[in-house]
Amino acid sequence: MAAAKRAPTEYPVTGGPAFEPTHPGELLGDTVLPALKLSISEAADKLGVSRQALHRVLAGTAAMTPEMALRIGKLTGAGPTIWMGMQQQYDLWHAERRLAAELRKIPTLKAPG
Repeated sequence: MAAAKRAPTEYPVTGGPAFEPTHPGELLGDTVLPALKLSISEAADKLGVSRQALHRVLAGTAAMTPEMALRIGKLTGAGPTIWMGMQQQYDLWHAERRLAAELRKIPTLKAPG
């Protein structure tokens, strides 16, 4: 007897974690690159990107794009998913705070059934 498929649970927006999630560039610059004994210039060269582009990600002024996540995931052997997940958490946290007042005005509708 096959188990019935359940719809994923959706949780209401509650503001997320109280503390700002770490930007993936911060983890990369503060922990990963030093552990690999790579300077920003060396890492940028190995990644095939400009030093300035990598620096913007490390400084948190640019998002971790899927392309950059693929490059860093390959370089570190960890894959792109962790980097994209961190960026998503970071972006959602900031968006929830920017849109909090507007989100409170939007009703949550449920399909009958």
